[in-house]
Amino acid sequence: MGLFTSDDKKTEKGAAPVPAQDLRPAVPADLGRILRHPRITERAVIGHEKGVYVFDVAPDANKKQIEAAVRALYKVEPRKVNIVTLPYKRKRNARTGQYGMAGGGKKAYVYLKEGETISVM
Repeated sequence: MGLFTSDDKKTEKGAAPVPAQDLRPAVPADLGRILRHPRITERAVIGHEKGVYVFDVAPDANKKQIEAAVRALYKVEPRKVNIVTLPYKRKRNARTGQYGMAGGGKKAYVYLKEGETISVM
Protein backbone atom coordinates (compact mmCIF):
# COMPACT_ATOMS: atom_id res chain seq x y z
CA MET A 1 0.00 0.00 0.00
CA GLY A 2 1.45 3.33 -1.04
CA LEU A 3 1.55 6.42 1.07
CA PHE A 4 -0.68 8.51 -1.22
CA THR A 5 -3.00 5.88 -2.63
CA SER A 6 -6.75 5.98 -2.17
CA ASP A 7 -7.10 2.29 -1.18
CA ASP A 8 -7.81 3.14 2.46
CA LYS A 9 -10.67 5.55 1.53
CA LYS A 10 -13.33 2.98 0.72
CA THR A 11 -16.84 4.34 0.32
CA GLU A 12 -20.02 2.69 -0.81
CA LYS A 13 -20.98 3.19 -4.43
CA GLY A 14 -23.32 6.13 -4.84
CA ALA A 15 -22.65 7.45 -1.32
CA ALA A 16 -20.98 10.84 -1.30
CA PRO A 17 -18.62 11.59 1.58
CA VAL A 18 -20.02 14.08 4.10
CA PRO A 19 -17.95 17.28 4.47
CA ALA A 20 -16.54 17.86 7.95
CA GLN A 21 -18.22 21.26 8.43
CA ASP A 22 -21.69 19.67 8.14
CA LEU A 23 -21.01 17.45 11.16
CA ARG A 24 -20.56 20.38 13.57
CA PRO A 25 -23.59 21.22 15.75
CA ALA A 26 -25.40 24.46 14.98
CA VAL A 27 -25.15 25.60 18.62
CA PRO A 28 -22.52 24.66 21.18
CA ALA A 29 -23.37 22.03 23.76
CA ASP A 30 -22.55 24.40 26.62
CA LEU A 31 -25.24 27.08 26.29
CA GLY A 32 -24.56 28.33 29.82
CA ARG A 33 -21.40 30.10 28.71
CA ILE A 34 -23.21 32.10 26.00
CA LEU A 35 -25.41 34.12 28.39
CA ARG A 36 -23.14 35.34 31.18
CA HIS A 37 -25.70 37.26 33.27
CA PRO A 38 -28.53 39.76 32.84
CA ARG A 39 -27.62 43.46 32.83
CA ILE A 40 -29.64 45.14 35.57
CA THR A 41 -29.55 48.86 34.81
CA GLU A 42 -32.18 51.57 34.93
CA ARG A 43 -32.58 51.48 31.16
CA ALA A 44 -32.79 47.67 31.10
CA VAL A 45 -35.51 47.63 33.80
CA ILE A 46 -37.58 50.08 31.75
CA GLY A 47 -37.25 47.70 28.79
CA HIS A 48 -38.69 44.78 30.80
CA GLU A 49 -42.13 46.39 30.55
CA LYS A 50 -41.87 46.29 26.74
CA GLY A 51 -40.56 42.71 26.57
CA VAL A 52 -36.89 43.62 26.02
CA TYR A 53 -34.24 41.89 28.14
CA VAL A 54 -30.53 42.75 28.20
CA PHE A 55 -27.78 40.16 28.82
CA ASP A 56 -24.01 40.25 28.96
CA VAL A 57 -22.87 37.58 26.51
CA ALA A 58 -19.64 35.85 25.54
CA PRO A 59 -17.45 37.91 23.18
CA ASP A 60 -17.58 35.20 20.49
CA ALA A 61 -21.37 34.63 20.67
CA ASN A 62 -23.57 35.30 17.65
CA LYS A 63 -27.32 35.93 17.32
CA LYS A 64 -28.26 32.32 16.59
CA GLN A 65 -26.35 31.04 19.64
CA ILE A 66 -27.91 33.69 21.89
CA GLU A 67 -31.39 32.86 20.60
CA ALA A 68 -30.82 29.13 21.20
CA ALA A 69 -29.47 29.80 24.71
CA VAL A 70 -32.49 31.94 25.67
CA ARG A 71 -34.84 29.30 24.25
CA ALA A 72 -33.12 26.50 26.18
CA LEU A 73 -32.51 28.26 29.51
CA TYR A 74 -35.69 30.34 29.89
CA LYS A 75 -38.17 28.29 27.78
CA VAL A 76 -39.37 31.34 25.82
CA GLU A 77 -39.30 32.16 22.10
CA PRO A 78 -37.25 35.28 21.20
CA ARG A 79 -38.76 37.46 18.50
CA LYS A 80 -35.53 39.33 17.72
CA VAL A 81 -31.94 39.61 19.04
CA ASN A 82 -29.69 42.67 18.70
CA ILE A 83 -26.01 42.63 19.67
CA VAL A 84 -23.91 45.61 20.78
CA THR A 85 -20.13 45.44 21.14
CA LEU A 86 -18.89 47.57 24.02
CA PRO A 87 -15.45 49.15 23.49
CA TYR A 88 -12.53 48.44 25.78
CA LYS A 89 -10.95 51.49 27.40
CA ARG A 90 -7.29 52.12 28.10
CA LYS A 91 -6.74 52.84 31.80
CA ARG A 92 -3.59 53.95 33.62
CA ASN A 93 -2.64 52.41 36.96
CA ALA A 94 -1.95 55.29 39.38
CA ARG A 95 0.58 53.30 41.44
CA THR A 96 2.72 51.76 38.70
CA GLY A 97 1.96 54.10 35.80
CA GLN A 98 1.37 51.15 33.47
CA TYR A 99 -1.54 51.03 31.08
CA GLY A 100 -4.08 48.25 30.90
CA MET A 101 -7.50 47.53 29.46
CA ALA A 102 -10.81 47.92 31.30
CA GLY A 103 -14.45 47.29 30.51
CA GLY A 104 -15.61 46.17 27.11
CA GLY A 105 -17.37 43.02 26.01
CA LYS A 106 -20.68 42.31 24.35
CA LYS A 107 -24.33 42.71 25.32
CA ALA A 108 -27.48 41.42 23.67
CA TYR A 109 -30.97 42.87 23.56
CA VAL A 110 -33.49 40.00 23.45
CA TYR A 111 -37.02 40.90 22.29
CA LEU A 112 -39.71 38.44 23.36
CA LYS A 113 -43.12 37.77 21.89
CA GLU A 114 -46.17 39.51 23.36
CA GLY A 115 -47.12 38.13 26.78
CA GLU A 116 -43.89 36.22 27.47
CA THR A 117 -41.64 37.24 30.35
CA ILE A 118 -38.35 36.16 31.94
CA SER A 119 -37.62 36.28 35.66
CA VAL A 120 -34.10 37.74 35.78
CA MET A 121 -34.10 39.49 39.16
